[in-house]
Amino acid sequence: MTGLHNLIIPRVNINSKESILHSIELVKEHDFDSFIIFSSDIVKFDKVEPFKIENFHYFMEQISKLKKNHYLYIDAERGFGHRCEDGFLYDKSFIGHDSLELKLVFDRINHELKINKIFCNLAPVVDIDNNSENILKNRTLGKDINEIIKNAEIFLKSCFDNNIAACLKHFPGHGAINGDTHDFLASSNSPIDEILEQHIKPFEKLAAQCDLIMINHGWYKALDNEPTPASMSFNIITNLLKNKMSYNGLIMIDSVRMKALTNNYLEEEIVNGFFLAGGDLFLDPINPIQCLEYIDKISQKKLEYFQSKIKKVLNFKSKFRLYG
Repeated sequence: MTGLHNLIIPRVNINSKESILHSIELVKEHDFDSFIIFSSDIVKFDKVEPFKIENFHYFMEQISKLKKNHYLYIDAERGFGHRCEDGFLYDKSFIGHDSLELKLVFDRINHELKINKIFCNLAPVVDIDNNSENILKNRTLGKDINEIIKNAEIFLKSCFDNNIAACLKHFPGHGAINGDTHDFLASSNSPIDEILEQHIKPFEKLAAQCDLIMINHGWYKALDNEPTPASMSFNIITNLLKNKMSYNGLIMIDSVRMKALTNNYLEEEIVNGFFLAGGDLFLDPINPIQCLEYIDKISQKKLEYFQSKIKKVLNFKSKFRLYG
């Protein structure tokens, strides 16, 4: 099936000439037009070896020669400076500031992405950090549900004002997870009532304002009896997010390279699990070309299902291209 490359977002490490050249080959040989920008091949959220802006400009020049329209994603919750040494990085807590001050901060973050022709900021984080886990330290937007929703709405408004696509994460709430899914298949013992009445609430409130939701890799025991990452769970993606919450936007998997997945599954198993659970966008695969082959294989038996996903992604790209 043609167009399946639209469902995959490979990594490009701007600090690596080899990675940049590989990305250029993906564009030339397989028609990829979307990438997530990193400064390292190390898979963790922490700031690692930020790249120089001239390296990023080189990558952009090479891609622009091949693709008039390209779509770059980045984790810039706190700013472009998280990945780029020349970019703005907000180094304070988002919690406790008034709305005007936060809007100015968020505008500075998202405007810098816009002038660098970055398409999507994989933010805001709307998790409720009940367990005080290091993975969410200084990333959440409030101490309680109401503050998180209020501040996330400001972030989404900033994205809209700056013509940047946003992404709510990490559904169904990484704050209910004990541990870091970058390192292992961390799980949640939270009862179903707590998940539905607390952790899901920001997503329910904000979903209509956002075109994209990211699924995390935690195992929610209240929703799946057997060890199952949320990113491969039909109960979570289809039954909860799509059916119960009536969410019709795009659903993205968190980085596929995280050890919660790679320590437990082959990439083909992850592809099958995510897409057949109801997902749409496959982020940061280990091998994008093989990934494309795996998706093509399962799409042969579900042609209309995958055609609808491609159409959704193309509409998403078109929407923000028109805005830009």
